[in-house]
Amino acid sequence: MNFMRKFQVRVRATGALVALAGLCLLTCAQAFESSLPGAAPTAPVRMRVWGFEVYDAKLWTRPGFAPAQYARHPFALELHYLRGLKGDAIAQRSLDEMKRQGPINEPQAQAWLKAMQALFPDVQKGDRITGVHKPEQGAEFWVNDRMVGLVNDPQFAQLFFGIWLSPQTSAPDVRKALLAQWP
Repeated sequence: MNFMRKFQVRVRATGALVALAGLCLLTCAQAFESSLPGAAPTAPVRMRVWGFEVYDAKLWTRPGFAPAQYARHPFALELHYLRGLKGDAIAQRSLDEMKRQGPINEPQAQAWLKAMQALFPDVQKGDRITGVHKPEQGAEFWVNDRMVGLVNDPQFAQLFFGIWLSPQTSAPDVRKALLAQWP
């Protein structure tokens, strides 16, 4: 009798977890839906640095997305973190990678770094940061389904998303996998 009770509790808990996971998928897809209606994600692409798994990336796009002109299209890039990282380190690494995409003068670099430090929190395993590209406007950022801010600067957005989508990326395999569904 005791075994059956434990089994029923596990079945109920498993059913609840499945329902919760389904709700999370629905919520995750809808968190930035108002900013990017009709978008669909790519399969997750794992980012590894020096053998360490850092995050899984998904690119959310709408039909007609053209990778060569990514700065002209609305899209979202979702990073699902697989380990804890400091927000300041994420911001600094982002700026370093943005500098690979094109020249940035020092006052602009410091302003963008400060903006990213304000937007990017320390993350733990399971946290998500999603950037939504808004053509000719900038980039909107979401942390775990909550909008945290906007950088109103198209140049920032082009260089920031270029970290993953530009041919000058330091992670060409990640870029290739994210863009694999487009010719």
